[in-house]
Amino acid sequence: MGLEGPEDLEQLAIKKINGGQVKEGLKLMLRAAKGYEEAGMSEDAARLYKYLGYVLLERTKSVEKARPSLLKSAYLYLDLIDGEISRPEVDVDLLDEYCFSVLEIFATLDDRRGLTRYAEEFAGIYEDLGASYQDNDDIEMAIKAYESAYRYYKLVDNIEAYKRIAETMITLYGQVAESRLESGDIERAAEAFYRLAAFIRALFGYDIHFIEMMDTAAKNFERASKIAYSDGDLDGTTTCLVKAQYAYMLARNFNRAKLIGLNAARILYQVISAHRSKGNDEMATEKLVELTEALMGIGKLDDAMGTYKSALETGSGMEFRVRVRLAALKQFAALNSRVDVLEDIENIEYYTDRGKHTKALELGENAMKREGLVEVLEKIHEAEGVYRSL
Repeated sequence: MGLEGPEDLEQLAIKKINGGQVKEGLKLMLRAAKGYEEAGMSEDAARLYKYLGYVLLERTKSVEKARPSLLKSAYLYLDLIDGEISRPEVDVDLLDEYCFSVLEIFATLDDRRGLTRYAEEFAGIYEDLGASYQDNDDIEMAIKAYESAYRYYKLVDNIEAYKRIAETMITLYGQVAESRLESGDIERAAEAFYRLAAFIRALFGYDIHFIEMMDTAAKNFERASKIAYSDGDLDGTTTCLVKAQYAYMLARNFNRAKLIGLNAARILYQVISAHRSKGNDEMATEKLVELTEALMGIGKLDDAMGTYKSALETGSGMEFRVRVRLAALKQFAALNSRVDVLEDIENIEYYTDRGKHTKALELGENAMKREGLVEVLEKIHEAEGVYRSL
């Protein structure tokens, strides 16, 4: 036993835990974590201490018993953050992973002081990174960095700071949208207008400024769908139509949204049939989820859930579950002009864009527990066949 490296100990620990020998497995996991730490493999050590903490929390329901492992993980991640930001080329995605882990740990420990301190600190790091990318005319990376700064400032309710970042983001997304329009990249221009609307909402609320920008996004998604259709790209056509449908909905142009949704659904039935006949199950599943979204948007919830159930029979990606909840939330936000629901939508989309579907699903699930959405959530659960009660 003494000759094994931390990798071997970790594998053995997982085998023990999966085999029901949890206590033995956790002891081995702790040895593996210490081994990684001694070998200078801080990222692996941080990952294992975090895993240990969450397993202890799940098993004992005691935050105090999980605290030492979780804090150890958090401080290792803080060292990793210091190391990453001192590099000449910062890996923003990796930095995001580290920062997210630290804040997740302090939130789990219900340590508001630690959470506030580090969220402010990380927001400052990202704001500096954003400014540096902006100075170097790397607008895409500046947007990515500023967006993280914005989220962290929002997390601690630093209103002045997040509004300052929102103003910067409006400028940057405006540049990106115009540049994409000029180059003929209409779909990605529409995406930029959609994001731009979110930051306008942060400054002005659910008012005419937000509605006009969301309408601009919708018109460009619709335009992109026509271009895709003329190119014979029906997959691209339906994707853009469904995006246009929901952008029109958020712009409170309900008649247009319904018309687009009906058109999208009509084409989607053909597209799904074509993919199935070719044995292309993956694309058929993707398009079934799209059809679910289109049907939800035109108020055909029961039909949508039948379609969603069919999609889950061949593919059960977490991303699909997030998308269905987002569709319901967008419809609810639009019909009721709800700023709070829009904020939830933006948070869910932020985590989805970064591939953190577990976090996005958790946020989506919680956002759906509002009055007026609980019944929809129950129907979603029924279609998924996983949950039985809230």
